[in-house]
Amino acid sequence: MIPAPIPDNEKQRLEALYDYQILDTEAEPSFDELTLLATYICKTPIALISLLDRDRQWFKSIIGPIPPEISRDSAFCSYCILQQDLMIVPDTLKDERFIDHPMVISEPKIRFYAGFPLINDQGFALGTLCVMDVMPRNLAQSQTESLKLINYQIIRQLNTRRHLSRVSQAIDYCFKSLTVS
Repeated sequence: MIPAPIPDNEKQRLEALYDYQILDTEAEPSFDELTLLATYICKTPIALISLLDRDRQWFKSIIGPIPPEISRDSAFCSYCILQQDLMIVPDTLKDERFIDHPMVISEPKIRFYAGFPLINDQGFALGTLCVMDVMPRNLAQSQTESLKLINYQIIRQLNTRRHLSRVSQAIDYCFKSLTVS
């Protein structure tokens, strides 16, 4: 596998990702339901919400036989975050970037990848929403458009989650200030 280049804005991208305080958190139904919906719409056995940390790709939500995290060097999604829109690999065995990827040549033997970068309001790609299949294929336009809408909903969930966390921290701070007085 040919490792993806590091984005030019990597330092700022990672700061933005860490601001969400989502890495290594428990599964959440609001994310898992969107991932499951992606598998239904795209008719794929695998769907992921991935976040790209400095050295790893961590999965907030997983449908399919994928470990909870992998090395960033071997992440399909490392290429996806370099784009502003959908990345499709119709057949991984015909793409030199992935032809010898461990998840292509051995289980789960991924042959198809489609992913949208999860781009926050500041323009940083935090990770991806992606679907994968064990057969080469493509997506219909309706599937692509539906996946894009799910992608927007994931960003909204991330932003809502971050906002609620900040509100909770502010309330805790106020409460502690009142009890000290």
